[in-house]
Amino acid sequence: MSINQETFKTLLKEKGLKITQQRLIVLEVLASQKDKHLSAEDIYELVREDYPDIGLATIYRTVQLLYEMKLVDRISLDDGYTRYEIAQTSLEEGVHHHHHLICKECGKVTPFKDDRLDSLEDFIEEETGFHVLDHELKFYGVCKECRSK
Repeated sequence: MSINQETFKTLLKEKGLKITQQRLIVLEVLASQKDKHLSAEDIYELVREDYPDIGLATIYRTVQLLYEMKLVDRISLDDGYTRYEIAQTSLEEGVHHHHHLICKECGKVTPFKDDRLDSLEDFIEEETGFHVLDHELKFYGVCKECRSK
């Protein structure tokens, strides 16, 4: 996925956020690391290459704000770190959810896009009246590469 600064500026404006260099930089880093799940520290290291004056606290505040505005997604992979990725729903129409396949051998995380749980969400609402707003699904197993070893 290629996304430019104008698209990010539009997204920030739509969310009522001030356009700052830090916000644009964090969004650009996350978009450039497609299918990677970066911790705030990972983002900081990547941003610092071009902007050495930026602080880690700024990265933490920025990802938290972008998360609250639904421009980035947050995931815990049970490794003690909170990781971030650009929110697919803010960039692509029709993308509802993507899930994660986590290899217990090498730790590789593979995104998996599928909306098969939509019918379950509908069933839950019909049966209980509970309207599901979102869900997160993680599958733990062994990836193809580790299985072939």
